[in-house]
Amino acid sequence: MLIFAKFLYFKIMGWTIVGDLPRHLKKYVIIVVPHTSWVDFFLGLVVRKVLNEKINYIGKKSLFDPPFGWFFRWMGGAPIDRSKSSDTVSATAKIFENRKAFRLALSPEGTRKKVQQWKTGFYYISKAAQVPIVMVAFDYGKKQVKISEPQYPTDTMEADFKSYHQFFKGVVGKIPEYT
Repeated sequence: MLIFAKFLYFKIMGWTIVGDLPRHLKKYVIIVVPHTSWVDFFLGLVVRKVLNEKINYIGKKSLFDPPFGWFFRWMGGAPIDRSKSSDTVSATAKIFENRKAFRLALSPEGTRKKVQQWKTGFYYISKAAQVPIVMVAFDYGKKQVKISEPQYPTDTMEADFKSYHQFFKGVVGKIPEYT
C-alpha cells in the first residue's frame, strides 16, 4: 500500500510534501487547514499512508458501536462522549495520557465552510495533554502539503494563534472561496 500511495500522490496527483512529521515524538495535536471539502479526508488518508505514520482522530462514541466500530478504530479513531455533560478537552487529554502514541488530527475550522475564527479546542487539548501542535496545510493551489515543526502553546493564546495563522497564509483550499 505504501508504494501505491506514493505513486498515486507524487506521480498521478502530482503533489509534493514540504517538511515532515516529528517522528521522534509519539504524541501531538495536528491541525489541518484549510478544510473546505470532503475530498480533504481522502487526501489526508493518502498523505498519512505516504508519510507512513499512524494518525488518529476522535469521533462521537456512537460511531464506535457495532457493526462499524471496528472499522473506525482500525482507521485510527478514538471514541469521545460528546454529550453536554462531558468535557471533550479533558476526555481527549485522558486519551493522550492513556496511550503510548497518539497523534490527533483536527480541523480547527470545525466545518468545511469559510469561518471568521477557528475553534480553540485543539489549543486547550494540546495544553491539557502537554503535547505540541503540528500544523499541516493542504494547499491545493500549489499541490503541496506543508508540515510545520512542533510548537508548544504558550500562555499567550493570541500570539500563538497569530503564529498559526501566519503559517497558513496564502494556502488555498480545494474550494478556494471557503479558504
